[in-house]
Amino acid sequence: MQGHFITLEGGEGSGKTTVLDIVYNELSALGYSVLTTREPGGIPIAEKIRDIILDPINIQMEKKTEALLYAAARHQHLIEVISPALQRGKIVLCDRFIDSSLVYQGYARGIGMDEIMEINRFAISDVFPDLTLLFDIEPELGLARIEKNKHREKNRLDLEEINFHKKVYEGYQLLLNQDPKRIKQIDANKTINEVAQEAIEKILIKLNN
Repeated sequence: MQGHFITLEGGEGSGKTTVLDIVYNELSALGYSVLTTREPGGIPIAEKIRDIILDPINIQMEKKTEALLYAAARHQHLIEVISPALQRGKIVLCDRFIDSSLVYQGYARGIGMDEIMEINRFAISDVFPDLTLLFDIEPELGLARIEKNKHREKNRLDLEEINFHKKVYEGYQLLLNQDPKRIKQIDANKTINEVAQEAIEKILIKLNN
């Protein structure tokens, strides 16, 4: 039995990571077998790569190096966690996947979305999300949330200039327009519970079709 691969995407401070836990609890209560994970990370090797990528001290990291590190972490994560879980019939909820690379490195860093896709085709083969929830919030508001959250440690991406985050937002809108069947927009300006309920509704529609 093949499972369902569902990813959560959005700019910094969009709330997707917080919503992920709520969605997991709700779906589990409904009787679904659910696994949550994140990118970059999810396994020891990928978590170590995550530390390198997001460490603010690594400001000298070249953009193609960054893209390749994300792809390497993604491949290891895929073969260790995501693919085996899908083969067991689980619903896999993943905080970020390939769309983040397309937007952050491909569009915002200026490498090119097609170029990033080629790198990641090697990393993920034909594994692609069945559904992607895009948590939509203006970058200024998302970054303001981060500033207010004293428990969240700022990473290298948080420290980018506002123009970078605006590019990230534009990149996600491009993907949404290109693939509206897979990518579903979530209004992340609402309260966390409202956002979570909208996410759950969209997931259940996908699961029941």
